[in-house]
Amino acid sequence: MCLIWGRYRMIKSMTGFGRCEISEGERKITVEMKSVNHRYLDVAIKMPKKLNFFESAIRMILKEYISRGKVDVFVSYEDMGKKDSALSYNASIAAQYMQYFGQMGQEFGLENDIRVSDLARFPEVLTIGEQQEDEEEIWHLLEQALRGACERFVETREREGDALRADLIGKLDEMLVLVAQIEERSPDIVREYRQKLTDKVEELLGDTQIEESRILTEVTLFADKICVDEEIVRLRSHIESMKAALEAGGEIGRRLDFIAQEMNREANTTLSKANDLKLSDCAIDLKTGIEKVREQIQNIE
Repeated sequence: MCLIWGRYRMIKSMTGFGRCEISEGERKITVEMKSVNHRYLDVAIKMPKKLNFFESAIRMILKEYISRGKVDVFVSYEDMGKKDSALSYNASIAAQYMQYFGQMGQEFGLENDIRVSDLARFPEVLTIGEQQEDEEEIWHLLEQALRGACERFVETREREGDALRADLIGKLDEMLVLVAQIEERSPDIVREYRQKLTDKVEELLGDTQIEESRILTEVTLFADKICVDEEIVRLRSHIESMKAALEAGGEIGRRLDFIAQEMNREANTTLSKANDLKLSDCAIDLKTGIEKVREQIQNIE
């Protein structure tokens, strides 16, 4: 018997496995499922030809449990009490044979010596074919096995999803530390530039009475060029949005992927404005962290 598990708005990995076997009388149906990452829902079903009639219904049930991923479903069916074939007697065809034999005997003056064993050999009198399956009973078992496999499949996805959530939140917290370091370092760069500029001018002109407005103008232009205040605000906002989405759960893979793209855009801009080794190192570490996050997001449904 398959256990049925409750489903909540949890993060789900796109990697999962589920199996369920249902037996009733001499019938047994087994369903196995496994999945890997995929941008959309791509389902491949392998099952005996006699069950092909249920393919559409199977796909409808799968959509209740899965929204993304490449899913392979394997269905096996055994009926230990069913004979492979059944013999059928066509009385109408047999009657027509006998009618024509009698007619031929009268027309040609021949004795009609047909026996039952002879009649049975003629085409279509006796036929061998597959027994008719009880589709309602088979579907009853198949649906139980399918839903049981889906529940276990979802359970493994949710379990791995929890691990992904914890890993991603840890990576996002590390990125917040890097953003804070960039924010803290930025004003120091401007102050250091002003001091270097002042020292350089004094060295070249030998004049300590430098016009303050000229220095201020130059420093202002430099500060505007390297300013990453907007990028820092947006980066922090994107990181917090992603953390909130992870806490909320549900089918958030596509949303997280979009946020990660925006984060990468801001990190690239920050790196391009960097005019300091420490700030550049922080921006590079930030881009590396974002790339790791994007790789993990590809596993989320």
